Amino acid sequence: MPDTALALQTLVQHHQALGLNSHVEPHAMPPDDSPYAIAYAAARRLGFIPADADCIAQAWQRQSERTGRFDPTAWPCEPSDFGLPPPQSAGGFAPAPSALGLYAVLPDAGWIGRMARAGVPTLQLRFKSTDAEAIRAEVRAAVAAVAGTPAQLYINDHWQAAIEAGAYGVHLGQEDLDTLAPEDIERLRASGLRLGISTHGYAEMCRAAALRPSYIALGAVFPTTLKAMPTPPQGLARLAAYAWLLRSWPTVAIGGIGLEHLNAVAATGVGSFAVVRAITGASHPEQAAQALMAAWARARGAQT
Repeated sequence: MPDTALALQTLVQHHQALGLNSHVEPHAMPPDDSPYAIAYAAARRLGFIPADADCIAQAWQRQSERTGRFDPTAWPCEPSDFGLPPPQSAGGFAPAPSALGLYAVLPDAGWIGRMARAGVPTLQLRFKSTDAEAIRAEVRAAVAAVAGTPAQLYINDHWQAAIEAGAYGVHLGQEDLDTLAPEDIERLRASGLRLGISTHGYAEMCRAAALRPSYIALGAVFPTTLKAMPTPPQGLARLAAYAWLLRSWPTVAIGGIGLEHLNAVAATGVGSFAVVRAITGASHPEQAAQALMAAWARARGAQT
């Protein structure tokens, strides 16, 4: 094993240079020279939350065992080092397209219908209410609004109503997973609906992947005021690392993304992108959607 202090310094400086973090936070020296201890200390210095630092350190330990050496410049990026299953392995959810294109997150069925008619390929109804009947009615209206269009509709949170209405899929956050019993997950899987899951770092990605969902959302890429985030903005460098790790999965970047970001977002290798205010806050939403789709097609084309 290398000198502990030198290995730690090398790891931190190397990944700072890659742009994974803009600053280094103080953190204690690792208690030993194991790959796990050094990687955990480095990840904490690089600003990763404890759960993500633990996930990174475990991956680094597995990588070192697999390769027979500890290299502080070789950030783990193999799915097997993170314990990730193949995306289409047995017991998984129904598959989604590998590239979902523009993914518009919208507040009600009226918006869903407008964007379906505008040609947006992937839509999500994020309807906020505590009234169960209002939720069921809105979900039914949203499903009806995409009928006869190619749009694929995901329902945020309200998975029972989505099953009843025959939606294409559902999207769940980490807090939603906390409320689901194993039998709920099995019912959702057996329904044939697609499942998307929000993640905000390595630990949540590993948790999501264990369920073999249809796609994994990665965020928040940039600052957003739409909801409280459990982690700071991930940034483009981390997004690229996540996209490479999940290169066999359909992925969606989300959080503060606008037209001006699409070239940089596409360059990370992520499969698609989601927006909220870039459409709902636009003075001409249909035109904004067309501009986003055209820009994304150009950006993706430049990567091939």
